[in-house]
Amino acid sequence: MIKRSQEWLLRVLKVPPEPSPPAGAPGSLQVFRAGKNFLRLKLVAWTMAQIGAVVGLVFSLYFVQEVEVQIQMEKAREMHEAADREPIKAAKPQLVEVKEGVYETDVPDALSAGWSADEAVARNVAHQVFHNVAPFWIREAARRTPERVLWWIKFAELIGLVVFVVQFFWSLAAVWLDYTQRWYMVTDRSLRLRSGLLGIQEATMSFANLQQVSVHQGPLQRWLKLADVHVESAGGGAAAQGEGGGDSMHRSSFHAVENATEIRDLILARLQRFRQSGLGEPDDENQSDSMTMMGSTECDGAPRLSGTADRQAIVAAQEVLTEARALRQILQG
Repeated sequence: MIKRSQEWLLRVLKVPPEPSPPAGAPGSLQVFRAGKNFLRLKLVAWTMAQIGAVVGLVFSLYFVQEVEVQIQMEKAREMHEAADREPIKAAKPQLVEVKEGVYETDVPDALSAGWSADEAVARNVAHQVFHNVAPFWIREAARRTPERVLWWIKFAELIGLVVFVVQFFWSLAAVWLDYTQRWYMVTDRSLRLRSGLLGIQEATMSFANLQQVSVHQGPLQRWLKLADVHVESAGGGAAAQGEGGGDSMHRSSFHAVENATEIRDLILARLQRFRQSGLGEPDDENQSDSMTMMGSTECDGAPRLSGTADRQAIVAAQEVLTEARALRQILQG
């Protein structure tokens, strides 16, 4: 049931179930996910938000009750004034304030007003609670609210209840999907990181441009045994400074993973092997021919490049080729 609901939500949001693997040799792909404690932390934050929403709804219900009590008190005062003028024709007050914040209800008058004895007692208790908890300006707002506005207040309360029920299930599903839609893929030549639900963020980095891999862990993450692995490509330092160290086109993160050290060591080991292999890519059919031509062909009668210049030219050409492939894969994917 949960899996079908998740698939349905992903179809509605038009979110692909998982990203396609980045460029790399077959069998070299390793997939990492966010830690379970990250999900637990998100659920705790969600629970606190729901508790706050429930408290707000309960307080608003108390406010509606207080408005009704104040309206009834106003009617009682008017009836009391009428009783002073015409004691035989007028009825007794329905609610009497015996001391500040405490009211007593005459049961026969409450029944004639449409309130049962139990309801009158409950309303009186709600009034006392509201009077002791609510700030003065809210108590004054309830006292000054006219009766013609009461219907709109109740309608807004009903809308709030409906919104709360809808957001309760939607926000819970969003927390779960945000956790499940975090993909961190590493091959022997590149890596791909995707996260997000409504706004999807996906970054692909080639080892040819990878410059820095670091692990960051805050106090809360240490307590939850989580960490972030930051990876930067060429130009990442300037981008990070300009954007406060967040993800950018040159910087991305394995966020809230449990095996940050393992991921860092894996990337560094594969990066070292990638560079020691001469920056070659085995699936490129024309790569060796291109490298041979760049190293041996004379252009327009110019002298051949020296060994150092030759290697630098090969490295530069290989970086351009890798970037072109990554761009092509992004466009095709």
